[in-house]
Amino acid sequence: MSIRVGNYQIGQDHPPFIIAEMSGNHNQSLDKALEIVEAAAAAGVQALKIQTYTADTMTLDINTGEFFIDDPQNLWQGSSLYSLYQQAYTPWEWHQAIFDKCKELGIVGFSTPFDESAVDFLESLDVPCYKIASFENTDLPLIRKAAATGKPLIVSTGMATVAELDETVRAAREAGCRDLVLLKCTSSYPSTADDSNLLTIPHMRELFGCEIGLSDHTMGIGVGVASVALGGTVIEKHLTISRAEGGVDSDFSMEPAEMASLVRETEQAWRSLGRIQYGAIAAESASMKHRRSLYVGQDLKEGDIMTKDNIRSIRPGHGLPPKYLDQLLGRPVKHAVKKGTPVSFDLL
Repeated sequence: MSIRVGNYQIGQDHPPFIIAEMSGNHNQSLDKALEIVEAAAAAGVQALKIQTYTADTMTLDINTGEFFIDDPQNLWQGSSLYSLYQQAYTPWEWHQAIFDKCKELGIVGFSTPFDESAVDFLESLDVPCYKIASFENTDLPLIRKAAATGKPLIVSTGMATVAELDETVRAAREAGCRDLVLLKCTSSYPSTADDSNLLTIPHMRELFGCEIGLSDHTMGIGVGVASVALGGTVIEKHLTISRAEGGVDSDFSMEPAEMASLVRETEQAWRSLGRIQYGAIAAESASMKHRRSLYVGQDLKEGDIMTKDNIRSIRPGHGLPPKYLDQLLGRPVKHAVKKGTPVSFDLL
């Protein structure tokens, strides 16, 4: 069973569903936001996602203590949570224009709601699906609210234990979610290949019986391509026009050419999976003649004995397979044979 989102299908029988995440890379410019939509569509993605929150729906306007980021290892060191979200949020009055541009360009536009008011707002815009961020995957009231819309639900699983994910999935299912996608995610920015643990993808599919994908914060496309080989059907990556422009998420975002490469190579990876196959396929039929086979390597007279000197295992493949060589050695030929004749049992 596949999941339908807009004009696209999510499932192992379909190409990977690639989501370009805009996040705060618009740098508070609607023109830049629409440029990112255009770049995403030109790169060949199936969807573009934004985020629906305000600083006030995310945190408190406090500039000290746990509300201030004081960690040299943190990408956003030196900001309060409130000021960070003020800088990164996508104004709600832009949403319609962004979704209209997505529709115009033939890709799915949707969003991540961060509280119940955001779900109500997005419902007024009739979004086709919802995404729950890793940091909200234990917010069961929010998950129930989004699931109750009956629309497909995509949930990032960063930091969640198996027990927490079980609660999340149960809450979504009980609230009416029929179409669920879980995204393996490492919630560090940027993250590394070593921390990606993609073997979790088939394990999650087995545990939860739903579509599984990847929310990827690594640099490059290697981890995304590998996720497809393990059965991932959705990949989300942040997109910016240029990392050099800066912005809250630019350091771990892809540029358009990289996103286009991700789209191409993940589809190649998906196509390469195919099915269990042994023996020559139709595309290999012309190559069969280039296998090794047994040929007469010297002119032979009637009665001459076949030896390793006059019977050779060479290309092309029109003679007997080399496995018959031991059966032929020491046997006489029944008539004269010219050098270059493919060996057959008729020579005996």
